[in-house]
Amino acid sequence: MSKSSRQNTTYKISFIDRFRMAISLHKKNAMTTLLDVFRHPANSLLTILVLAIALALPTAFYVFSSNAKAISSNWSGGVKMALFLKDNVNAEQRTDFIQELSFRPEFKEVVLVPKEEAIEDFKQQSGFGDALNYLSDNPLPDSIILTPYETHAAAATLEQLAQELEQNPMVDLAQLDMAWIQRYQAILVISQKIGSFVSILLAFGVLLIVGNTIRLAILNRREEIQVIKLVGATDAFIRRPFLYSGFWYGLIAALLAALMVNIVLMLLQRPSSTLADLYNSGFSLMGLAPSQTLSLLAIGAGLGLFGAWFSVSKHLKDIQPT
Repeated sequence: MSKSSRQNTTYKISFIDRFRMAISLHKKNAMTTLLDVFRHPANSLLTILVLAIALALPTAFYVFSSNAKAISSNWSGGVKMALFLKDNVNAEQRTDFIQELSFRPEFKEVVLVPKEEAIEDFKQQSGFGDALNYLSDNPLPDSIILTPYETHAAAATLEQLAQELEQNPMVDLAQLDMAWIQRYQAILVISQKIGSFVSILLAFGVLLIVGNTIRLAILNRREEIQVIKLVGATDAFIRRPFLYSGFWYGLIAALLAALMVNIVLMLLQRPSSTLADLYNSGFSLMGLAPSQTLSLLAIGAGLGLFGAWFSVSKHLKDIQPT
């Protein structure tokens, strides 16, 4: 073979070989940057702790908001409507009315509370038992307690039902006390909006923290970057380790944030159960579900990666070989 033919010979690398080389390089960069985080704990620990707190605060707010929604749902399902009957309603009319209400699809339970039973309960619970004995007549009316199904427990639906039943000639008053539930739900909506705003601010803070950390790392390796650029290294090759560093910062911080939130929930589990028992409720705090933990890890890693990418893209182009 002649000398000229040898010079014109070209070698092609197959797609599979290029893919294997890329995987090997990514694996090497990922392991190297992860080990660097643990090799220099004094430099990375403070950054990870700050990131973890920034991620833990909105996560804890989200968990407590979910528990508050669960409490509200339990209350809504336990709302009852009271129908106070007129004094001229006889026993037969009362029985027919109760049967009519039992056939309605909105109510799962219809309970009659006679006036005699109502006055006895009032004597025991009010503390005025002796004073009430001097009353010549029972001032309390017969009442019917209606428990709606969960599908009909919405405030608007129950208010409409109360207005409808109050038009019945046997009903003197239909009482539905949902104002406190509506106030509670309005507070939840406001709290969620505030929490969303704070979460966005903290996410932006995570981006700034990661970006500043990567910026310092780039400046510390400025001369090294100049040398490898001088020998032909591409920006993608230089950028890759810094992106993995941001990824690991975000992922480790998210893992630590999930641990913080679960520890706080464990500490509050017993007091919350004690408080629920005082109200005869079986409610217990719900922690982070596995899917929520994975979502937190993905968000943390994504924020770290994006913060690193933004910082590298901004500062890498300013470093040129001299």
